[in-house]
Amino acid sequence: MTRRVRPEEAAKPMEKLATTLRAARNALLAAFAAGACVAALLLLGYAAFALSLPREEPAIAGRSEGMVALTGGSDRVLDAALLLARGKADRLLITGVNRATRGATLAKILPVSRELFDCCVDLGYTALDTAGNAREARDWARARNITRSLIVVTSNYHMPRALVEISAAMPDVELHPFPVVSEHVNVADWASDLRVARLIGSEYIKYIGSVLRTHFLSDDAQPEPAWPPLRRSAASG
Repeated sequence: MTRRVRPEEAAKPMEKLATTLRAARNALLAAFAAGACVAALLLLGYAAFALSLPREEPAIAGRSEGMVALTGGSDRVLDAALLLARGKADRLLITGVNRATRGATLAKILPVSRELFDCCVDLGYTALDTAGNAREARDWARARNITRSLIVVTSNYHMPRALVEISAAMPDVELHPFPVVSEHVNVADWASDLRVARLIGSEYIKYIGSVLRTHFLSDDAQPEPAWPPLRRSAASG
């Protein structure tokens, strides 16, 4: 004998389907809203990052124990050499030097005397990125007994990330940033020049990565490198 299905029983599957569809729609709307919020925050953060980049090179007051120049642009090393020649630091580390570059070659290019170069310039060859620059600077500072003050020389758009990495590696050393302003990259054009926007956008993402990594991960587990991981300028000619 066939049982007749009541209308209210027939409607239950449809009600369940409707409930499921509403839940899926609400989840999609929530995900879209969350994504839009994250995108808006990233965009605002990018604008704030771009606006915060220095437009002019600062004056360095006083004298620091050491100075580190991060390779990646010839202006960085040239400006660091000029600061050394002006007596702004006792020693200079050029970190991230290409292994094919010899000290004698740099000595001919940089605006310092050969005597000053041989005396007070060290070349670091192990760093491959900004975090590596920070570790190389830390190990160099320890070897040179630099414990109080350090001038950091790098491009203006790279300075925020460099300071994050170096301050994490050397928390007790006072850092004095010298952001290099290059004629090849005008950071003021971040909103109108696509090339500049891409460069600063890439640097902003890397900056966020450095902040997260230095706050939530530790380099304590990494073994101390055998010193020296760099070569004295006089010996590399």
